[in-house]
Amino acid sequence: MTVLATLRTLWTPLQPSPLLWLGATLLAYLLGQRVQRACRGLALANPVLIAILAMAALLEFTGTPYATYFAGAQFINFLLGPATVALAVPLALNLGHVRRSFHGLGLALLAGSVTSAVSGVLVVWLLGGGRAIALSMAPKSVTTPIAMAVAREVGGVPALTAVLAIAGGIVAASIGQSVLRWLRISDWRAHGLAAGVAGSGVAASQVAPLNGLAAAFAAIGIGLNGLITAFIVPLMAWLWPA
Repeated sequence: MTVLATLRTLWTPLQPSPLLWLGATLLAYLLGQRVQRACRGLALANPVLIAILAMAALLEFTGTPYATYFAGAQFINFLLGPATVALAVPLALNLGHVRRSFHGLGLALLAGSVTSAVSGVLVVWLLGGGRAIALSMAPKSVTTPIAMAVAREVGGVPALTAVLAIAGGIVAASIGQSVLRWLRISDWRAHGLAAGVAGSGVAASQVAPLNGLAAAFAAIGIGLNGLITAFIVPLMAWLWPA
């Protein structure tokens, strides 16, 4: 018996335990944080990306179906909702800043939401993709639950939309702040709003611990971008009949 076969034999009795996959996911994220610290905060060493790659490798190595993994780790998925709602706390604490930035905030949100949805559809169309793929791409910058619901309503593929939303969030979390600094944008309101609109919860979780004002504007970006996109994408689907 090979070493690989031996390890899989030892692993099999552990698979049914729900705590196994919950613990493995948390350990993978902690590993990602340590790697990022070792890389001196390098944006590309994103803990979420590292955790996803580590868990994908583990599932492939052990031959574990995703359904088995999700049955054990679904508690983390459940916490996504409360974590997003918790962003209301810094929003309430910085409500005065939000009111003073209302006009610029509205224009930035509208520009970001429209650009994201339209650019996604245009990229697929220019590359010869079909309507279903394009409409799956349109809500890619919205938080995953809303993105999947929008894609389902307009005839897209919810599973594909979920992958695109998570991938987009990781990209935004990895390079978003670096791009804004390169453009010499230091206002935390801009950093937070960009994270919320372009990268949703994944990018917001990266910027929120750095500054309370950024967390407040990230919360606005996540919520209102989802609302605006929920209006824009069905309109695009109506203009592009099946």
